[in-house]
Amino acid sequence: MLPSVKRTPRLALHAVVVLLTVTSASEAAAADGAGPFGVTTVAVATSSSARVGALFTGGQHHCTASVVRSPHRDLLVTAAHCLDNGDDGLVFVPGYRDGRAPYGKWKVKKRYLPRGWAKGQDEDSDVAFATVEGEVQRVVGGNAFVSGVATGATAVTVTGYPSTRAVPISCTNKPTVHSRTQQRIACPDFTGGTSGSPWVNGDGQVVG
Repeated sequence: MLPSVKRTPRLALHAVVVLLTVTSASEAAAADGAGPFGVTTVAVATSSSARVGALFTGGQHHCTASVVRSPHRDLLVTAAHCLDNGDDGLVFVPGYRDGRAPYGKWKVKKRYLPRGWAKGQDEDSDVAFATVEGEVQRVVGGNAFVSGVATGATAVTVTGYPSTRAVPISCTNKPTVHSRTQQRIACPDFTGGTSGSPWVNGDGQVVG
């Protein structure tokens, strides 16, 4: 049986929480994706997983981010608390694996935190964007960022980097309602460092 979800995304969780403000209203057309559901494994190195990377500060990775499509091809999405320390040395390493940076290292340039998080660390606002120096989307591609997907309308795949491991992990499952404003997914071993992991549906869209 899964433990209850704690409110803070900074803790090691067996269920990842996503904002319903990002995924709230209509049906998605994506297929449910391959099973088995709720099983966490080491993510296979593919063109899709290359869009997900680790955020490094001082040589240590502490969060996860992913590339989303934008006109300037330089945009990341992650958790707001991964960007609120003001550190100028934050670096994004897409496809990071076993100490290697196959697609380069990209310095974070600007951060865009929502007012709810910046003013009061509202957990319903714990999502943010950042730009990097250079067009990372040209190198690894980018997923569309989409709002308006009903809870559980389709399965999603979550890929992230635990801070204690040098490889990404991945899990596919269907989200369920956690509260009026948040939803959850039952995926084990998404511990510290996986904050900011994208929820990608079968159409290759980031829905949370």
